[in-house]
Amino acid sequence: MSLAPAIRIRPVRSDDLDALLVLADRAGTGFTNLPRDRVVLRQRIERSAELLSGGEPGGAIILVIEVGGQVRGCGMIFPRVGVDWPFYSYRISHTTQRSSIDGRMVRFPVLTLTNDLEDCAEVGGLVIDPELRRGGYGRMIARSRYLFIACHRAMFGKRVIADLRGWLDAAGSSPFWEAVGGRFYAMSFAEADHINATTGNQFIADLGPRAPIYVNMLSQEAQKAIGRVHDDGRAAQALLIEEGFRDEGYVDIFDAGQTMIADIDALKAVRHRHSATFIRTDSGDTLHDHLIADGRGSDFCCTVGSVEAAGGQAITDPGSAVRLGLSEGDPISWLAL
Repeated sequence: MSLAPAIRIRPVRSDDLDALLVLADRAGTGFTNLPRDRVVLRQRIERSAELLSGGEPGGAIILVIEVGGQVRGCGMIFPRVGVDWPFYSYRISHTTQRSSIDGRMVRFPVLTLTNDLEDCAEVGGLVIDPELRRGGYGRMIARSRYLFIACHRAMFGKRVIADLRGWLDAAGSSPFWEAVGGRFYAMSFAEADHINATTGNQFIADLGPRAPIYVNMLSQEAQKAIGRVHDDGRAAQALLIEEGFRDEGYVDIFDAGQTMIADIDALKAVRHRHSATFIRTDSGDTLHDHLIADGRGSDFCCTVGSVEAAGGQAITDPGSAVRLGLSEGDPISWLAL
């Protein structure tokens, strides 16, 4: 896999705010991890820096991808969900009933409100400039999050989740919200989406239905939306499956988007990560087909380049060494794209 080498992936900085606002605008409705709100985004950038400095869990670590020196995408890692507020999901189960009169049996799905996924890490906030979506950049920022997790393994627990954006209709509304959440709130989906993006989904859990929801009582449109991924999220879903995520029957309480789960130590990127000591560069004609990382915490930096290793020592291409600021003796990690 040969990709343009002029790439750096690093933690977000305060001067990236305007670039994140542009990405948030392009992400559109329903992308709650990256709201179109300057104040909230500034707070999230500050929180990311706190986490990288050893702050208590709560909020997300934000990584951005620079292409040619410009921020063109981002990805997020939540070390632990359910810290500030309970983390709610709907679990899909099935109920079977049998008539004692005529022996007829019926089986139907049920949504139950749960906190099963608290204490998991979460990856999300994957946004790439639409102009770059076919260049492999989404894959780079997505896998860099797992490389970060592998390089900071003690920060995370046993499992990681990914909450995919739910399906929206042509008007940009959520059929599931209209059938469930919309029945309990005097607000449109767009208004609820803004609150969800800026303050979280606690308001839904506080005021919404807590009893099990019988799916067959919902509209056909709402039923079809349960677990269905937004059209723009299909590529992200494919990357998650490739990485080792699986569907265990959980969906988001806001738009019923699919929640996927993985064991961190079973992630492809964690299992296939390599580490060695950097010794020198080699300008040979090699493919730039690896993610190479250096540094920890706020100094974490990742690029795309070539690497060869033997006996615990590694050689990279010159460009990667420059972008990472490598010196002889520095420890580096890498994985194949």
